[in-house]
Amino acid sequence: MTFELNTVLDEKINNASLRAYCIRFDFGICQIESLAEILMDALVDYAYGFHQGIQEQYTRRKLKEAAVSLYKIKGYENAKKMYLDDKSVIEIDDSEKSEEQKKYEEQIQKKGEFGELLLHVYLRDYFDTFPLLSKIFFKDTDGFAVHGFDAIHIGKDLSEASKYSLFLGESKLYYRKAGNSGEAGVKDLAKDIKEHFYKDFLTREFALVAKKKSSYIPFDEYKDKNTADVYSQYLTLKDSWIEKMQKVSEGKESLESILSSVTIPVICTYESELFKTFEDINQPEFIDAYEKEINELQNIFVEQIKQIAIEKGEPIRTNLNIILILLPIPSKKELVTLSHHKAWNQ
Repeated sequence: MTFELNTVLDEKINNASLRAYCIRFDFGICQIESLAEILMDALVDYAYGFHQGIQEQYTRRKLKEAAVSLYKIKGYENAKKMYLDDKSVIEIDDSEKSEEQKKYEEQIQKKGEFGELLLHVYLRDYFDTFPLLSKIFFKDTDGFAVHGFDAIHIGKDLSEASKYSLFLGESKLYYRKAGNSGEAGVKDLAKDIKEHFYKDFLTREFALVAKKKSSYIPFDEYKDKNTADVYSQYLTLKDSWIEKMQKVSEGKESLESILSSVTIPVICTYESELFKTFEDINQPEFIDAYEKEINELQNIFVEQIKQIAIEKGEPIRTNLNIILILLPIPSKKELVTLSHHKAWNQ
């Protein structure tokens, strides 16, 4: 399944370690609402994964259920209040803000709501992956966190198409008043790599995933004949990867053996100062400034990764298959406000 991100995003850079995109403009108007619409198109897929089968078609009721599940998560509920109920907090001058309002703004800057959904859509569209687990599904059903990663998907190995890879993704969706949103985002993505790719963390996460191995519709109960073969193949792959994770968590297989088949996409969607100057992404001056900004952010990210200490018995960070994905946008506030409006209206 694809959600056609390529209808609103231009791919500017595509290499082994970096992918960079730019949102399109139409007669000077940024297509950010179209991006928010695509996120809503993917909401059911994101919320339920394949736990209830492959849902290529679904009713409006299912979309409503997915939106309800989204807002049962405290972060989304609180963010909705900030963006929709208290949106004036974002607009008013600093000198007029109370201490409580300043605290709200600080929370807004740090929140990454809808960043995980964008990562999900990106992986589905550009890497042709399918979700292994959905945080939203389990958060809604059993109230417990499933995993620490922003996405756990399965997809074709990028270096050997005959094999499959486990995609462990991280996302940031950032605004910073100082105008350094991209820098803050890539630095925090590097922190995620540092914190999540330790043996103890990975072993614990794999154990949590393994506990969910039966949380899927059995094949003999699957009713959609049009996707039955695909679902059967999915269950086989799902069982294979979960079995590997379980063996690692039980010490029956080495962590190194599974990490050699892991792809780590990290996406930073950030509010860029470029859009204060340019409204035409095909203008030569914009392209020069864009490429300079992207290269600077990649260099910052690479340097941050290099600074992570190499410890015996732990994954070597510089040898991990990390793909940095950069998407500058004119306004985080606009994207998130539109997305909250569309999701909350369901």
